[in-house]
Amino acid sequence: MILCADVGATKTLLGLAEVEAATGLVVVKASERYVAAQVPSFEAMLTDFLGKHGPNIDQPLRAAGLGVAGPVREQTVQMTNLPWRLDARVISEHLGGVPVRLVNDFDAAAHGIEALAPEELMTLQAGDAGVKGNQLVIGAGSGLGVAFRIWTGEGASARHIVVPGEGGHFSFAPINELQDLVLQRLRPLVPRVVVEHLVSGPGLVNFYQGLADEPPTKVHTPMDTEGLTGEVVFRKATQEGDARAAQALEQFLLAYGSVAGDYALATLARGGVFVAGGVAQRCGEMMRDGRFMSGFGHKGPYTELMSTMPVHLVLQPELGLVGAAVAGARLLA
Repeated sequence: MILCADVGATKTLLGLAEVEAATGLVVVKASERYVAAQVPSFEAMLTDFLGKHGPNIDQPLRAAGLGVAGPVREQTVQMTNLPWRLDARVISEHLGGVPVRLVNDFDAAAHGIEALAPEELMTLQAGDAGVKGNQLVIGAGSGLGVAFRIWTGEGASARHIVVPGEGGHFSFAPINELQDLVLQRLRPLVPRVVVEHLVSGPGLVNFYQGLADEPPTKVHTPMDTEGLTGEVVFRKATQEGDARAAQALEQFLLAYGSVAGDYALATLARGGVFVAGGVAQRCGEMMRDGRFMSGFGHKGPYTELMSTMPVHLVLQPELGLVGAAVAGARLLA
Protein backbone atom coordinates (compact mmCIF):
# COMPACT_ATOMS: atom_id res chain seq x y z
CA MET A 1 0.00 0.00 0.00
CA ILE A 2 1.04 3.61 -0.58
CA LEU A 3 0.16 6.34 1.90
CA CYS A 4 -0.84 9.55 0.11
CA ALA A 5 -1.85 13.01 1.28
CA ASP A 6 -3.03 16.35 -0.07
CA VAL A 7 -2.01 18.75 2.71
CA GLY A 8 -3.63 22.18 2.54
CA ALA A 9 -3.61 25.24 4.77
CA THR A 10 -6.97 24.39 6.35
CA LYS A 11 -7.79 20.82 5.31
CA THR A 12 -5.84 17.65 4.61
CA LEU A 13 -6.96 14.61 2.64
CA LEU A 14 -5.22 11.36 3.60
CA GLY A 15 -5.49 8.15 1.63
CA LEU A 16 -4.19 4.65 0.98
CA ALA A 17 -3.57 3.59 -2.61
CA GLU A 18 -2.24 0.61 -4.49
CA VAL A 19 -0.85 -0.09 -7.93
CA GLU A 20 -3.21 -2.37 -9.84
CA ALA A 21 -1.29 -5.30 -11.28
CA ALA A 22 -3.44 -5.60 -14.41
CA THR A 23 -3.27 -1.96 -15.54
CA GLY A 24 -0.33 -0.46 -13.65
CA LEU A 25 -2.61 2.41 -12.59
CA VAL A 26 -2.44 3.88 -9.10
CA VAL A 27 -5.87 3.69 -7.43
CA VAL A 28 -6.90 5.26 -4.11
CA LYS A 29 -8.71 2.65 -2.01
CA ALA A 30 -9.53 4.64 1.16
CA SER A 31 -9.46 8.32 2.09
CA GLU A 32 -10.47 10.66 4.90
CA ARG A 33 -10.58 14.44 5.28
CA TYR A 34 -9.16 16.24 8.32
CA VAL A 35 -9.42 19.87 9.47
CA ALA A 36 -6.02 21.15 10.54
CA ALA A 37 -7.38 23.21 13.42
CA GLN A 38 -8.84 20.06 14.98
CA VAL A 39 -5.60 18.05 15.21
CA PRO A 40 -2.41 18.87 17.16
CA SER A 41 0.06 17.82 14.47
CA PHE A 42 0.47 16.13 11.11
CA GLU A 43 1.91 13.05 12.81
CA ALA A 44 -1.17 12.79 15.05
CA MET A 45 -3.32 12.93 11.93
CA LEU A 46 -1.32 10.09 10.38
CA THR A 47 -1.64 7.95 13.50
CA ASP A 48 -5.41 8.42 13.59
CA PHE A 49 -5.85 7.65 9.90
CA LEU A 50 -3.68 4.52 9.87
CA GLY A 51 -5.37 3.29 13.04
CA LYS A 52 -8.70 3.40 11.21
CA HIS A 53 -7.76 2.22 7.73
CA GLY A 54 -4.72 -0.05 8.00
CA PRO A 55 -2.48 -1.16 6.32
CA ASN A 56 -2.24 -4.81 7.36
CA ILE A 57 0.12 -7.79 7.19
CA ASP A 58 -1.17 -8.87 3.77
CA GLN A 59 -0.84 -5.35 2.35
CA PRO A 60 1.96 -3.56 4.24
CA LEU A 61 2.81 0.10 3.81
CA ARG A 62 5.60 0.34 1.24
CA ALA A 63 5.96 4.08 0.50
CA ALA A 64 4.38 7.49 1.04
CA GLY A 65 3.81 10.41 -1.31
CA LEU A 66 2.65 13.68 0.23
CA GLY A 67 1.51 16.76 -1.71
CA VAL A 68 1.92 19.89 0.44
CA ALA A 69 0.77 23.47 -0.13
CA GLY A 70 4.16 25.12 0.08
CA PRO A 71 7.64 25.13 -1.44
CA VAL A 72 9.62 21.91 -0.92
CA ARG A 73 13.28 22.35 -0.02
CA GLU A 74 15.50 19.34 0.56
CA GLN A 75 12.43 17.25 1.33
CA THR A 76 11.12 19.61 4.01
CA VAL A 77 8.23 22.07 3.96
CA GLN A 78 7.56 24.90 6.40
CA MET A 79 3.88 25.61 5.83
CA THR A 80 2.96 29.27 5.47
CA ASN A 81 -0.46 29.32 7.14
CA LEU A 82 0.07 26.50 9.66
CA PRO A 83 2.77 26.04 12.35
CA TRP A 84 3.68 22.72 10.75
CA ARG A 85 7.08 21.73 9.44
CA LEU A 86 6.96 18.53 7.41
CA ASP A 87 10.21 16.61 7.07
CA ALA A 88 10.33 13.46 4.94
CA ARG A 89 12.93 11.85 7.22
CA VAL A 90 10.88 12.44 10.37
CA ILE A 91 7.71 11.17 8.71
CA SER A 92 9.57 8.11 7.45
CA GLU A 93 10.66 7.31 11.00
CA HIS A 94 7.08 7.77 12.20
CA LEU A 95 5.94 5.27 9.55
CA GLY A 96 8.52 2.65 10.43
CA GLY A 97 11.18 3.55 7.88
CA VAL A 98 9.25 3.41 4.59
CA PRO A 99 10.50 5.83 1.89
CA VAL A 100 8.66 9.18 1.86
CA ARG A 101 8.53 11.80 -0.89
CA LEU A 102 7.28 15.37 -0.39
CA VAL A 103 6.10 17.34 -3.43
CA ASN A 104 4.36 20.67 -3.91
CA ASP A 105 0.57 20.26 -4.02
CA PHE A 106 0.30 21.20 -7.70
CA ASP A 107 3.31 19.06 -8.53
CA ALA A 108 1.16 16.24 -7.12
CA ALA A 109 -1.82 17.30 -9.24
CA ALA A 110 0.34 17.13 -12.36
CA HIS A 111 1.46 13.61 -11.45
CA GLY A 112 -2.19 12.66 -11.11
CA ILE A 113 -2.98 13.38 -14.76
CA GLU A 114 -1.48 10.06 -15.86
CA ALA A 115 -3.82 8.16 -13.52
CA LEU A 116 -7.08 9.66 -14.84
CA ALA A 117 -9.70 7.54 -16.58
CA PRO A 118 -11.36 8.98 -19.74
CA GLU A 119 -14.64 9.55 -17.89
CA GLU A 120 -12.81 11.80 -15.42
CA LEU A 121 -12.26 14.42 -18.13
CA MET A 122 -14.67 16.82 -19.83
CA THR A 123 -13.33 17.94 -23.20
CA LEU A 124 -13.65 21.68 -23.82
CA GLN A 125 -11.69 21.59 -27.09
CA ALA A 126 -10.77 18.42 -28.98
CA GLY A 127 -7.77 19.94 -30.77
CA ASP A 128 -5.33 17.50 -32.34
CA ALA A 129 -5.99 14.57 -30.04
CA GLY A 130 -3.29 11.95 -29.57
CA VAL A 131 -0.32 14.25 -30.18
CA LYS A 132 2.63 13.54 -27.89
CA GLY A 133 3.99 16.75 -26.47
CA ASN A 134 4.17 19.10 -23.53
CA GLN A 135 1.13 19.40 -21.27
CA LEU A 136 -0.14 22.16 -19.00
CA VAL A 137 -1.94 21.57 -15.70
CA ILE A 138 -3.61 24.64 -14.21
CA GLY A 139 -6.15 25.07 -11.46
CA ALA A 140 -7.81 27.95 -9.65
CA GLY A 141 -8.86 27.44 -6.03
CA SER A 142 -7.84 29.52 -3.03
CA GLY A 143 -4.89 30.48 -5.24
CA LEU A 144 -3.78 29.50 -8.75
CA GLY A 145 -1.68 26.38 -9.29
CA VAL A 146 0.39 25.85 -12.42
CA ALA A 147 2.60 22.91 -13.38
CA PHE A 148 4.01 21.54 -16.61
CA ARG A 149 4.39 18.01 -17.91
CA ILE A 150 7.33 18.21 -20.32
CA TRP A 151 7.61 15.52 -23.00
CA THR A 152 11.16 14.23 -23.07
CA GLY A 153 13.18 11.30 -24.38
CA GLU A 154 12.80 9.22 -27.51
CA GLY A 155 11.20 5.94 -28.46
CA ALA A 156 10.18 3.60 -25.65
CA SER A 157 11.91 5.80 -23.06
CA ALA A 158 9.90 8.93 -23.94
CA ARG A 159 7.69 10.19 -21.10
CA HIS A 160 6.40 13.27 -19.34
CA ILE A 161 8.39 14.75 -16.49
CA VAL A 162 6.68 17.15 -14.11
CA VAL A 163 8.04 20.68 -13.70
CA PRO A 164 6.26 22.61 -10.93
CA GLY A 165 6.14 26.38 -10.77
CA GLU A 166 4.58 29.42 -9.12
CA GLY A 167 2.62 30.59 -12.13
CA GLY A 168 -0.06 32.20 -9.99
CA HIS A 169 2.41 34.96 -9.13
CA PHE A 170 3.06 36.23 -12.67
CA SER A 171 1.82 39.73 -13.45
CA PHE A 172 -1.82 39.94 -14.57
CA ALA A 173 -2.39 41.03 -18.20
CA PRO A 174 -5.93 42.32 -18.93
CA ILE A 175 -7.54 41.57 -22.30
CA ASN A 176 -10.39 44.13 -22.36
CA GLU A 177 -11.42 47.49 -20.92
CA LEU A 178 -13.29 46.05 -17.93
CA GLN A 179 -10.25 44.07 -16.89
CA ASP A 180 -8.15 47.21 -17.42
CA LEU A 181 -10.46 49.04 -15.00
CA VAL A 182 -10.21 46.36 -12.33
CA LEU A 183 -6.42 46.22 -12.66
CA GLN A 184 -6.17 50.00 -12.27
CA ARG A 185 -8.35 49.89 -9.16
CA LEU A 186 -6.33 47.10 -7.53
CA ARG A 187 -2.92 48.53 -8.36
CA PRO A 188 -2.83 51.12 -5.51
CA LEU A 189 -3.72 48.41 -2.98
CA VAL A 190 -0.86 45.94 -3.54
CA PRO A 191 2.79 46.25 -4.59
CA ARG A 192 2.04 44.21 -7.73
CA VAL A 193 -1.18 42.77 -9.16
CA VAL A 194 -0.56 39.13 -10.00
CA VAL A 195 -2.59 36.50 -11.80
CA GLU A 196 -4.05 34.84 -8.71
CA HIS A 197 -5.38 38.16 -7.43
CA LEU A 198 -7.98 37.73 -10.19
CA VAL A 199 -7.89 34.07 -11.26
CA SER A 200 -8.80 32.27 -8.03
CA GLY A 201 -11.74 32.04 -5.63
CA PRO A 202 -10.76 35.34 -3.96
CA GLY A 203 -10.10 36.69 -7.46
CA LEU A 204 -13.80 36.40 -8.30
CA VAL A 205 -14.46 38.66 -5.29
CA ASN A 206 -11.83 41.11 -6.53
CA PHE A 207 -13.54 41.25 -9.93
CA TYR A 208 -16.91 41.82 -8.23
CA GLN A 209 -15.62 44.64 -6.06
CA GLY A 210 -13.44 46.08 -8.83
CA LEU A 211 -16.53 46.50 -11.03
CA ALA A 212 -18.54 48.36 -8.36
CA ASP A 213 -19.36 52.06 -8.59
CA GLU A 214 -16.79 52.82 -5.90
CA PRO A 215 -13.21 51.46 -6.03
CA PRO A 216 -12.39 48.64 -3.59
CA THR A 217 -10.47 49.35 -0.40
CA LYS A 218 -8.65 46.00 -0.18
CA VAL A 219 -7.56 43.04 -2.27
CA HIS A 220 -9.12 39.77 -1.13
CA THR A 221 -6.77 36.85 -0.50
CA PRO A 222 -7.15 33.20 0.62
CA MET A 223 -7.03 34.43 4.23
CA ASP A 224 -10.44 36.14 3.79
CA THR A 225 -12.74 33.20 4.58
CA GLU A 226 -15.74 35.09 6.01
CA GLY A 227 -18.14 37.64 4.59
CA LEU A 228 -17.92 38.12 0.83
CA THR A 229 -16.24 35.06 -0.72
CA GLY A 230 -15.96 33.60 -4.19
CA GLU A 231 -18.75 31.16 -3.36
CA VAL A 232 -21.02 34.05 -2.36
CA VAL A 233 -20.31 35.95 -5.61
CA PHE A 234 -20.85 32.76 -7.63
CA ARG A 235 -24.23 32.25 -5.95
CA LYS A 236 -25.18 35.87 -6.59
CA ALA A 237 -24.33 35.42 -10.28
CA THR A 238 -25.99 32.04 -10.86
CA GLN A 239 -28.93 32.01 -8.45
CA GLU A 240 -29.78 35.54 -7.32
CA GLY A 241 -29.75 37.45 -10.61
CA ASP A 242 -27.09 39.94 -9.49
CA ALA A 243 -26.00 41.70 -12.70
CA ARG A 244 -22.62 42.83 -11.37
CA ALA A 245 -21.84 39.35 -10.06
CA ALA A 246 -22.73 37.89 -13.48
CA GLN A 247 -20.42 40.42 -15.13
CA ALA A 248 -17.66 39.57 -12.65
CA LEU A 249 -18.07 35.84 -13.33
CA GLU A 250 -17.88 36.41 -17.09
CA GLN A 251 -14.69 38.44 -16.76
CA PHE A 252 -13.26 35.83 -14.38
CA LEU A 253 -13.85 33.04 -16.90
CA LEU A 254 -12.34 35.10 -19.73
CA ALA A 255 -9.29 35.90 -17.60
CA TYR A 256 -8.94 32.26 -16.51
CA GLY A 257 -8.99 31.14 -20.13
CA SER A 258 -6.56 33.85 -21.18
CA VAL A 259 -4.04 32.90 -18.48
CA ALA A 260 -4.33 29.20 -19.36
CA GLY A 261 -3.78 30.11 -23.00
CA ASP A 262 -0.72 32.19 -22.16
CA TYR A 263 0.93 29.29 -20.36
CA ALA A 264 -0.11 26.83 -23.06
CA LEU A 265 1.39 29.08 -25.73
CA ALA A 266 4.58 29.66 -23.73
CA THR A 267 5.18 25.90 -23.44
CA LEU A 268 3.56 24.82 -26.75
CA ALA A 269 1.27 22.46 -24.85
CA ARG A 270 0.30 20.40 -27.90
CA GLY A 271 -0.10 17.35 -25.66
CA GLY A 272 -3.06 18.95 -23.90
CA VAL A 273 -4.21 21.43 -21.29
CA PHE A 274 -5.79 20.08 -18.10
CA VAL A 275 -7.88 22.49 -16.03
CA ALA A 276 -8.22 21.24 -12.45
CA GLY A 277 -9.51 22.50 -9.12
CA GLY A 278 -12.83 23.10 -7.43
CA VAL A 279 -13.54 26.42 -9.17
CA ALA A 280 -13.39 24.82 -12.62
CA GLN A 281 -15.60 21.92 -11.57
CA ARG A 282 -18.20 24.33 -10.17
CA CYS A 283 -18.12 26.36 -13.40
CA GLY A 284 -17.97 23.32 -15.71
CA GLU A 285 -20.90 24.02 -18.01
CA MET A 286 -20.05 27.73 -18.14
CA MET A 287 -16.51 26.88 -19.25
CA ARG A 288 -17.99 24.60 -21.88
CA ASP A 289 -20.25 27.32 -23.34
CA GLY A 290 -17.31 29.30 -24.68
CA ARG A 291 -16.44 31.98 -22.15
CA PHE A 292 -13.30 30.22 -20.92
CA MET A 293 -12.31 29.06 -24.41
CA SER A 294 -12.79 32.55 -25.85
CA GLY A 295 -10.12 33.81 -23.46
CA PHE A 296 -7.93 30.77 -24.15
CA GLY A 297 -7.83 31.34 -27.90
CA HIS A 298 -7.47 35.14 -27.72
CA LYS A 299 -3.87 35.11 -28.99
CA GLY A 300 -3.79 37.23 -32.15
CA PRO A 301 -1.71 35.59 -34.89
CA TYR A 302 -1.49 32.38 -32.80
CA THR A 303 -5.26 31.88 -32.58
CA GLU A 304 -5.15 29.01 -35.10
CA LEU A 305 -2.32 27.32 -33.16
CA MET A 306 -4.38 27.54 -29.96
CA SER A 307 -7.23 25.68 -31.66
CA THR A 308 -4.98 22.63 -32.14
CA MET A 309 -4.37 22.15 -28.40
CA PRO A 310 -6.72 19.72 -26.63
CA VAL A 311 -8.29 21.29 -23.53
CA HIS A 312 -9.87 19.17 -20.80
CA LEU A 313 -11.63 19.93 -17.54
CA VAL A 314 -10.58 17.48 -14.81
CA LEU A 315 -13.64 16.05 -13.04
CA GLN A 316 -11.69 14.01 -10.46
CA PRO A 317 -12.13 16.00 -7.20
CA GLU A 318 -9.18 14.24 -5.50
CA LEU A 319 -6.59 14.80 -8.24
CA GLY A 320 -3.96 16.01 -5.74
CA LEU A 321 -4.39 12.90 -3.61
CA VAL A 322 -4.17 10.60 -6.63
CA GLY A 323 -1.07 12.43 -7.84
CA ALA A 324 0.59 12.19 -4.44
CA ALA A 325 0.03 8.43 -4.62
CA VAL A 326 1.63 8.34 -8.08
CA ALA A 327 4.63 10.29 -6.70
CA GLY A 328 4.88 7.78 -3.86
CA ALA A 329 4.68 4.84 -6.26
CA ARG A 330 7.68 6.25 -8.16
CA LEU A 331 9.77 5.51 -5.06
CA LEU A 332 9.19 1.81 -5.69
CA ALA A 333 10.11 1.82 -9.40
